[in-house]
Amino acid sequence: MKNHITNFSLKPLVDPKFISYALATYEQNGIAKDWEVVEAHDSVAVLIYHKERDSFVLVKQFRPAVYLNNQDGMTVELCAGLVDKDTSLVQITKEEILEECGYDVSVESIERITAFHTSVGFAGSKQSLYYAQVDNSMRVSDGGGIDSELIEVMELPVSKAEAFIYDESIAKTPGLMFAFMWFFNKKK
Repeated sequence: MKNHITNFSLKPLVDPKFISYALATYEQNGIAKDWEVVEAHDSVAVLIYHKERDSFVLVKQFRPAVYLNNQDGMTVELCAGLVDKDTSLVQITKEEILEECGYDVSVESIERITAFHTSVGFAGSKQSLYYAQVDNSMRVSDGGGIDSELIEVMELPVSKAEAFIYDESIAKTPGLMFAFMWFFNKKK
């Protein structure tokens, strides 16, 4: 995926759609404190294993917040999405697999792994983590996201996943690394 970023700037948020921010004030052990917080949507993420190719199906995309730290902004992540509609988490997971990666999986075949809180220093939103297996017969589109999303679907051979975890030159999420470790512990 070609990534050419120009005219990058930061501006104050006006009527944000996905987050809100505030100053939390409280007392802890009798000491008055305050902390800047962000309220964000919970999310789902899914580790997708391609049975025929013994590989993980991942997504690569531009993240502006990462760009602030590495001037590239490209991350490799699990297929994921916001919990922003009134339906089950596993149904949202199914929809994200289809939209982002192009595989049509049944809700019944998606396995829940666990849930955890992300960005605990400022947001603390909850991410529910799932696992799904796919094969070539389930591929119904190229994926890539919806609307103006620019998501590149990529595969990582399972044999290269451990080295990938420790490659600090690749921007990736802790959830992805945890999912790989879960896979090696529970599935291999």
